Amino acid sequence: MLKKYNFSDTPIVEIVNDILYDASIRKASDIHFDPYDRFVKIRIRIDGTLIDYALVPNEYKQNLITRIKILSGMNITETRLPQDGAIKITIESEELDMRVSSLPTNLGEKVVIRIMDYKANMNGIENLDFNKQNYDKVIEMINKPSGIILVTGATGTGKSTTVYSILQRINHEDVNLITVEDPIEMDLPGVNQVQVNSEIGLTFASTLRSILRQDPDIIMIGEIRDSETAKIAVRASITGHLVLSTIHTNNSLTTIERLLDMDVERYLLATALSGIISQRLARRLCPHCMKKRPAKEYEREIFKKYLNKDINEMFYSDGCDKCNHGYLGRIAIQEVLLINEAIRDAINDSMPKEELRNLVYDKENAITLFQDGLMKVEQGLTSLEEVMRLIETDDIQMDEIETEGSNPEIIDEPVEYAAEKTTLEDVKPDDTFETLDI
Repeated sequence: MLKKYNFSDTPIVEIVNDILYDASIRKASDIHFDPYDRFVKIRIRIDGTLIDYALVPNEYKQNLITRIKILSGMNITETRLPQDGAIKITIESEELDMRVSSLPTNLGEKVVIRIMDYKANMNGIENLDFNKQNYDKVIEMINKPSGIILVTGATGTGKSTTVYSILQRINHEDVNLITVEDPIEMDLPGVNQVQVNSEIGLTFASTLRSILRQDPDIIMIGEIRDSETAKIAVRASITGHLVLSTIHTNNSLTTIERLLDMDVERYLLATALSGIISQRLARRLCPHCMKKRPAKEYEREIFKKYLNKDINEMFYSDGCDKCNHGYLGRIAIQEVLLINEAIRDAINDSMPKEELRNLVYDKENAITLFQDGLMKVEQGLTSLEEVMRLIETDDIQMDEIETEGSNPEIIDEPVEYAAEKTTLEDVKPDDTFETLDI
């Protein structure tokens, strides 16, 4: 159901505040303002899925975008170039911290607001859904005095949450911890945090050179984006510093390949690399309506092949008034590789990719993302359909997965509002927008 606003009688300030507050209490991670010919469509991302939220008539579009730009400190007169900003505001005693991005399109500016949630960062790494084997590896790698630890995954997979949780763990009074970020996502007491500004030459690489002269013990780099940053980070880690960073790769093996593609010398990478944490975020099965059903033949085969386990039952959720079509919240699926001497030698000796893959994913070295996902399916934390949707496997095709008795539907609308449903297809050129006071 689309929420409706009375744009003619309600101040735009109140409408924007209501959108921000409502998205926050619904646990949305992002708010999208998508321009169309006759309106702006607002969508919110809940548990990783975008759902339609409201329509804004074109006559009120500029007022809406201008208000967001004012809140985020953007230039309201600039509509031809992308802009970034931030909003820190308190609405109804709710403190909101958001990042804002505007992008010029052929139909007008598209604005996306990311709602920052720091609760997970403060809960500690023991609450980040690591299985025991992976958790022990993470603790071992962060306790080393030097080396580079990489957290990998696509945008929106919780890398920042993992990085900040680790920083909370290793931030002590007797260490000098410096971060270089773009942007600074969370203020950490006792940590020296540097905001990158490429317009004045304050890049990751130039900042890192200066940081190395600041007597650091631990360095956090927000993201490794280019070969220069990668080389400096690796060299910093072999000179006695613990370096923590993120990189956009899929898993441990592709992370090693990516760093080599960035012209990092093999002998340096082999020496410097301490560990790799790869992750995805899957929708969590709703605990309020979760049930069990008999496992199907293909499900038993998958668990037997990848976990060498015999299963007879599977968890699923039908959906209830407390969840979104059977899912409530998200859970991390992780792959953790602790670099050992055999892997160091393999990297240094240019071992062929297939042999390196077999070594990395030896049962003693790394539990794959898919295997960790299956473990969480077995525990009733997520569904097999979610794991299959997120993680590629070479020999299983999604069209072979039956969905009877499970609930892999894509969320396409909020369930809280009981007003008559409005879809984009229902809006005709001569239609007027029905309004409802907020």
